[in-house]
Amino acid sequence: MIKNIKILKNSNQRLDKYLKYKYSSLTQGFIEKNIRKKNILINNSTTKASYLVKINDELKILNFHENLYKNKIIFKKNIKISKDILAEFKKSIIFENNNFIVLNKWSQIATQGGSKIRISIDQIIQNINSQYRLVHRLDKETSGLLLIAKNLDYAKKISSLFKQKEITKFYIALCEGNPKHNFSQVKLDIKSKKLKIESTVTNYKVINKNNTISSILFNPQTGKTHQLRIVSKNLGCPIVGDNKYNIYSKYKKESLMLHAFAIKFTIDNKKFEFVLNLPDYFLNFLKKNNLKINKDLKNYLNS
Repeated sequence: MIKNIKILKNSNQRLDKYLKYKYSSLTQGFIEKNIRKKNILINNSTTKASYLVKINDELKILNFHENLYKNKIIFKKNIKISKDILAEFKKSIIFENNNFIVLNKWSQIATQGGSKIRISIDQIIQNINSQYRLVHRLDKETSGLLLIAKNLDYAKKISSLFKQKEITKFYIALCEGNPKHNFSQVKLDIKSKKLKIESTVTNYKVINKNNTISSILFNPQTGKTHQLRIVSKNLGCPIVGDNKYNIYSKYKKESLMLHAFAIKFTIDNKKFEFVLNLPDYFLNFLKKNNLKINKDLKNYLNS
């Protein structure tokens, strides 16, 4: 059966998101597979999951069947956020205006929920205001700067800045061993969770080092999952406390020593720059290993 749908509103929404909204039973894999098989067309032409649906577009589904394309009622668990977690979140806000929040995310809290995730930043912000949206991701173990949009307009704007590579991010990592070069650019293909090969570009510079530990400034040009952790391993100096990519580490009991300490961007013709200090567990590890680092991390941004 063929199903023709006329798009009546200009939502500027991705095709996969539109289909999931209209037919909530569909999975991402099902949508991408049927786009590849040319069962889902836009204006009688092949398309992509990332295509932005526009008013007057003609969506054609060639394999439409009510058992495949259907809505299902989804019951969301009403997760109660404790007062302590809410207080921790509010204490971690370093900037807030009417449109976005800049959070100093603490280590060991996930950005998004999942089957094994009890509490996430996404659940916290939905508890505060259902209009708030994640526009940025950090690994659960990674601490540092995280952007949160307070409305749909700014969610689109900030997401666009990330996509256009107009947001500059800086991280500091404490790594086990020393890279061959003190500064360089690494171009590395890595495998995503969906087993796709993705290209990454990362600039790095060694800040300080001794025989066993290097403190490294990372400036990623792309933002792929676990990018800096994989790049560090590839450089021969995996990050301290990384139980996934540094399994033979002698520092297994340490937290992951990766901190997103600075971010710069321009939005609505206003320039923003945010710089954090290192968390205490970083400083304690540096002290124990006799490695010094400039406390004013802003000095490293232009070095």
